[in-house]
Amino acid sequence: MRLDQRCIVDMIKPQSKVLDIGCGDGSLIDYLCRHHHCDARGIELDMSYVTKTVAKGLPVIQGNADFDLQHYPTNGFDYVVLSRTLQAVNHPKEVLQQMLRIGRHAIISFPNFGHWTLRLQLLLKGRMPMTTVWGKYWYETPNIHPCTMTDFVHLCEVEGHRIERWMAIDEQGERAPWRRYVKLANFFGEQALFLLTR
Repeated sequence: MRLDQRCIVDMIKPQSKVLDIGCGDGSLIDYLCRHHHCDARGIELDMSYVTKTVAKGLPVIQGNADFDLQHYPTNGFDYVVLSRTLQAVNHPKEVLQQMLRIGRHAIISFPNFGHWTLRLQLLLKGRMPMTTVWGKYWYETPNIHPCTMTDFVHLCEVEGHRIERWMAIDEQGERAPWRRYVKLANFFGEQALFLLTR
């Protein structure tokens, strides 16, 4: 599993009911079912991933986060996860609202566009930056709404979503040491991870 997924596992209580939106290859669902004894299922836009995960015996359906979450029942899950997908949806604000309607908790991870290396690349090269997290050219990436940690915190404040926990991490497995100051973590964290409640 990716680092952000391992951190997500630590936020989920065993035997919980979990929906993973944009579940990709299903590795998070598989781990939660096998090791956390969760009732975990997924929704994925890419049909090739859906086919592979279903072939592994995982409960995944094809769907679009922008349109299909409205069909899920209110309070149907303990946790709703959106890992490295927020920046790729058309309507991030509405997706977050649906996540917190469907589940008691929402866990969101995304590449932090406020990281210092991205700022520096933009300043010095004048081009859209690339890192291990942002590993594609701007014209190849599915990302349509890149944001920073500070942007996300502002959205949560405006929408009234309560941030229960947050962290900034990098690809090497280190957590950014600025756990009390989002603005510093925004500068030094490659990825952001948030646990929200209503």
